[in-house]
Amino acid sequence: MAISTKYPVMVIGGAEDKVNGCDILTAFFESAGGNLATIGIIPCASQEQSVLGDRYYQIFKGMGAQQVQILDIRLPKECDEERWLSILGNFTGIFVTGGDQQRLCDLIGGSKFIESIKESVQLGKLVLAGTSAGAAMMGEKMIAGGSSGESPNRALVDLADGLGIIPELLVDQHFHNRNRMARLISAIAAYPDKLGIGIDEDTCAAFEDDETFEVLGKGTITVIDPGGLTHTNYLEAGENSPISLHNLTVHVLSQGDRYNYRHRSVLPPLARPGG
Repeated sequence: MAISTKYPVMVIGGAEDKVNGCDILTAFFESAGGNLATIGIIPCASQEQSVLGDRYYQIFKGMGAQQVQILDIRLPKECDEERWLSILGNFTGIFVTGGDQQRLCDLIGGSKFIESIKESVQLGKLVLAGTSAGAAMMGEKMIAGGSSGESPNRALVDLADGLGIIPELLVDQHFHNRNRMARLISAIAAYPDKLGIGIDEDTCAAFEDDETFEVLGKGTITVIDPGGLTHTNYLEAGENSPISLHNLTVHVLSQGDRYNYRHRSVLPPLARPGG
């Protein structure tokens, strides 16, 4: 089924369906132009770039993309080389794979390469999707790693600079699947000006042009809004001491739900034909 809405940015929680309906990957393919799509794959978050890059290459070619190319970047200095910069204008979609988000940002962060991608997204010339590590990179600040299964605390989460595709967000992925609620809350305690977005596996926050995202996929997206925060002991707490946060707002969104991340408000689902 063709996707009627173009999603400029798609943030995927990881482990998206690659063999059955492939709903999320199909939504990206359609947003990038369907049979006219020219898709670039960035697999450099992974230690197995060739294997992972080829897997997505086969998926998008199988869907009927006009052209698919793997951008096999191995060193940070390559990101400012003309051989990569000159081809970015050819793509209608860029897909960033999973792996290690810190490795990804160390390779392409601060480069002409990522700045060119961001500019093309802002101008509506390019659809950008990222899964797992490719989702974590989306905010100005990023969850680079950490643990789960504890109360929120400072030591539970490793924080770093992200790539700032949507600066307002702090994204965590594989969310309920890996019990990461406390990790995301700990990150929000450190950056209470950000909006926490926890995305389950095979689930996507599909961003639209009007500051909203729609939930696609089989899981949920947990939104943690600290806009009404009245108290936190984050600055006084020890590294392993529990953190207090008072008056957080939490939303759990599922397929078809929509959210305005600038106004921080839940929106009614779009009416679907025949629904």
